[in-house]
Amino acid sequence: MSKPAPSSEISRRGLLLVMSSPSGAGKTTLSRRLLASDSNITMSVSVTTRAPRPGEVDGTDYHFISKNKFAELRDAGGLLEWAEVFGNFYGTPRKPVEAALAQGRDMLFDIDWQGTQQLALAIKDDLVRIFILPPTVEELRERLIRRAQDTSTVVAKRMAEASHEISHWPEYDYVIINHDVEDAHRQISAILTAERLRRRRRIGLVHFVRELTKGL
Repeated sequence: MSKPAPSSEISRRGLLLVMSSPSGAGKTTLSRRLLASDSNITMSVSVTTRAPRPGEVDGTDYHFISKNKFAELRDAGGLLEWAEVFGNFYGTPRKPVEAALAQGRDMLFDIDWQGTQQLALAIKDDLVRIFILPPTVEELRERLIRRAQDTSTVVAKRMAEASHEISHWPEYDYVIINHDVEDAHRQISAILTAERLRRRRRIGLVHFVRELTKGL
C-alpha cells in the first residue's frame, strides 16, 4: 500500500499576495524582506512607462516600455490589471501569473488599490490582499523625504494623494500598521503561511485523504 505524502508535499494552487500602501509607508522594504526570507514566493515584474529610478534594473524591478507598447499589450488582453499613477502607466502581464498559479508557485505584487481591484475581478479566489499603513502622517512625510528619490514638489503631491489611497483600506483582507519593519515582516509571514494552508488551495488533499483512509 502506498503511503500518504507528508502534508508539506501536498500539491496546491499558487496564490497572489498583494501589498499596497500610500507611497512611503514601507511596502517596498517589506516586499524585499519577504522575498529574501521566503524562497517559495517570487516578485511579479510589472511593466511601466516611467523612467527607471537610480539602481533599478530593467526586467528585475520593472519592464520599462514605451506608452505605445503599453497600449498594444493592454488592448490585446495581455494585462491582468493596469493603472495610471502620477502620469505613468503600470500593468501586470497575464501569462507569467497564470503559469505560476497553475504550477503552485506564489507571486508577490507591489501595486496600488486600482490594480488590486482589477486583480480581484480577474482572479479573486487566488488573491490575498494586505494594506500597509504608516504609524503617523508625520512619519510618512519623513520617510518620503529620507529616501531622497523625489523632488519636494513630488513629495507634496504624494502626501496629498495619501488620504485618498488610505481610504481604500477596507477593501483589503489584512491591514498592517508599519511601526517596526521586523514586526510587520513577521505578521506578513504569518499571513502567508495561513493562506497557503487554506483547504481550497490545497488541491492535493483529496488524493491525500483517499490514500490516508484506504486502510480504515
